[in-house]
Amino acid sequence: MCTGIRFSDGSGHLYLARNLDWTSGYGQRVVATPTGYAPQSPFGAVPEIRHAVIGMGIVEEGTPLYFDCGNDAGLAVAGLNFPGYAQYATGPVDGATNVAAYEFPLWVVSQFASVDEVEAALADVVIVDKPINEKYPSSLLHWIIGDATRAIVVEYTADGMHVFDDDVDVLTNQPGFAWHHENLRNYLNTSPDFPEPTPVGRASLTPFGSGSHMRGIPGDYYSPSRFVRAAYVNSHYPERGTEEENVSRAFHTLQQVAMVDGAAAMGSGEFEITVYTGLFSSATTTYYWNTYEDPAIQSVALADLKPDGTELVVA
Repeated sequence: MCTGIRFSDGSGHLYLARNLDWTSGYGQRVVATPTGYAPQSPFGAVPEIRHAVIGMGIVEEGTPLYFDCGNDAGLAVAGLNFPGYAQYATGPVDGATNVAAYEFPLWVVSQFASVDEVEAALADVVIVDKPINEKYPSSLLHWIIGDATRAIVVEYTADGMHVFDDDVDVLTNQPGFAWHHENLRNYLNTSPDFPEPTPVGRASLTPFGSGSHMRGIPGDYYSPSRFVRAAYVNSHYPERGTEEENVSRAFHTLQQVAMVDGAAAMGSGEFEITVYTGLFSSATTTYYWNTYEDPAIQSVALADLKPDGTELVVA
């Protein structure tokens, strides 16, 4: 399972961050795709790399498989688990832009500079169940796509493409985004405010301390609960101005929904953990991350990874 958030610093800079939650990692590394790289796009959806890309993923058969990534124009995307709901086309459709599911994040950030551009292009897109090989079947995902202005959520299900305006800047897992958005209406009573004394009979009762108006915010790891908690924290976090402050904001926010070993078992009996937390900053075109085993935040800037070269760079 996973959680993603988006926010901006008020100066035209995007911060898109995510937790990747699973029982183990995939050997993921930070990967840069430069503008001179020649993509191997099965249906031609990615004919060239128009914008240099940096993000977390793996490289298979010379192709970057991104879990989340951003580009030199300030656009970013993250894929989150969506089993039971995601259903891709079984094959390409004539006259459409056919995007293999594994290349969808690369298609988004290598071809476009804004959410508006992506949303317009999605009207003609079919996401195809075309694995890169037998080792890696298509992951059943939905995606949050953001820039400094706004975010959208893309879901491809049995009845086709769905694009939602993500006006709360959060995404978790199943059920679909529309259900999560509606569910937030159950928590309109919550706030960060310190309550006034309340008269009860002749008494005037005061709170034990701060946080009493947060009562009702769920604390479990269930996807609907993480959506509510992430939306609450992300929406109330004070706007910050510097890169350092915004990196801190992203990691502190996602700590509120990070999964701890031994707390939540899957059907297999294995426990989920937050394998890594990743963040793309358009302010410096830098990717930040930490892992379950090492909470120290690491970073690498796209400018340091030959963004105009011809070969993929694995940091």
